Amino acid sequence: MRISRDKVNKLAHTVADTLAEVDEAEFLEDRNTLRQEARRILEMLLTEETKIDAAARTKISSQQRIILEGSQEWDILYRKYYNDEVKRLGI
Repeated sequence: MRISRDKVNKLAHTVADTLAEVDEAEFLEDRNTLRQEARRILEMLLTEETKIDAAARTKISSQQRIILEGSQEWDILYRKYYNDEVKRLGI
């Protein structure tokens, strides 16, 4: 899924702010470092999700017959191949 850089930054700010409010959490780094790490992790996860999505779509398109996107069969195959790819990558 495509998410703009601004939205990723907003999510990273929200993660950093939420963690900073938790009394049980103690940080060795400042909030900006925490935000940057959260942004890096979010971007990494989104990149992986894009690869998984592409792999599932490739498997569907490689079927012998054409399966139309949006059909029930396509949705079932997409979920199956998506989950298979997630398991294969160990996520």
